[in-house]
Amino acid sequence: MKSKGEASALRGGEGFEKYYSAIYGQRWPGLKKALEAQGSPLPWTAFDGGPSYYLDAASVLASLSLPLQGAKNILDMCAAPGGKSLCLASLMDKDGALRCNELSFERYKRLERVAQEHLPPDVQERVRLSCSDAALLCKKEEAVYDAILLDAPCSSERHVLNDPKYLAEWSPSRIKSLSMRQWALLSSAYRLLKSGGFLLYSTCAMNKSENSDLCGRLLKKFSDARALGLEEVRAVQDASKKRAAAFFDVAMIPNFEEEDLGFSILPDAQGGAGPIYFCLFKKN
Repeated sequence: MKSKGEASALRGGEGFEKYYSAIYGQRWPGLKKALEAQGSPLPWTAFDGGPSYYLDAASVLASLSLPLQGAKNILDMCAAPGGKSLCLASLMDKDGALRCNELSFERYKRLERVAQEHLPPDVQERVRLSCSDAALLCKKEEAVYDAILLDAPCSSERHVLNDPKYLAEWSPSRIKSLSMRQWALLSSAYRLLKSGGFLLYSTCAMNKSENSDLCGRLLKKFSDARALGLEEVRAVQDASKKRAAAFFDVAMIPNFEEEDLGFSILPDAQGGAGPIYFCLFKKN
């Protein structure tokens, strides 16, 4: 563990390089090159005749990892800009209802436009948009959702690396503050989940503090939480891909790597897709 003085010295582009080089070792140069390259967004055509929405193939795979069959009440906690929401709306049962929430009003308006432009009226009737702090939702209701997607705000290292302004401002303290916010969201999400329900936590971060460490904390906090293993997650994805084939070229969906807890998709190994981390929980 780094001392306070050592951590404070890791700032800007040089600090970023040292920090992630220490995490990924010999893999880092190739991974960094893949992160710096432009990704290849893939089209998700939500319904016949509708306009396509372009999103990272890794985001599609993460969305397909949340079981939706039989789910009547679904929540997308941090939904903007709306790509994953389109996936959920397209794949949920015809009697399912989806709530898409976003904290930022500006991003909420973008989410609203995406839903209006890409979802047909009959599906829009089953999609409710809200603009509120998802970390506080558990104070108003509890154990109400069958399936929850929490795609949490995160470090987004790929964006930082490709933006000189954000790279110059980078420091490990940003990771610490984000992980605190992520924990508030994740613990709220679990309280909102029904018994027997599924919670998918995901980020586009590349450090354990925002990913597996946080998920491990959830397992310690809630004794009835269980993280699904590799074969269980693959079974969920296989079932979801059968539904998704109507909307997306499933042959283009990438594979993933198994972490100590959860799974990741990294662009150096998956043709530029990602990065995405995800972990699927069930409330027993």
